[in-house]
Amino acid sequence: MSTKNERFSGPGPDQIYDDFLKKGVFSLPKCQDCQEFHFFPRVVCPHCGSFNLEWTAVSGKGEVYSTTTVRRKPERGGNYNVCHVTLEEGPRLMSRVEGVDPLDVKIGDQVSAVIKNDEDSSFIVFVPAQGV
Repeated sequence: MSTKNERFSGPGPDQIYDDFLKKGVFSLPKCQDCQEFHFFPRVVCPHCGSFNLEWTAVSGKGEVYSTTTVRRKPERGGNYNVCHVTLEEGPRLMSRVEGVDPLDVKIGDQVSAVIKNDEDSSFIVFVPAQGV
């Protein structure tokens, strides 16, 4: 009896997502059957159950769906923003908006994704969209 999933082999979706970010590309899985993007990355489309997924670069444009400010003393790094952003392509993800005072981030603000890198990983943050 085999417990191996014959439909999937290779690196997992989290690793693929991380690899794209390390290359400077914001890419998400898009179902080739229902044409929907999804986040968080997974091996099965949460919209229709298909395994027919393809990694596709996204625009990085989005809109703040919800926001809050985490308050900290200045000596501990100061306040920071935590928000949900709905991408132009549909998925919603949790991140933060940088480049603006955390208290100035508002629901409905237009933002653009930026890939940040630290010693161990790459991740997405957002900045206010230019020209909006």
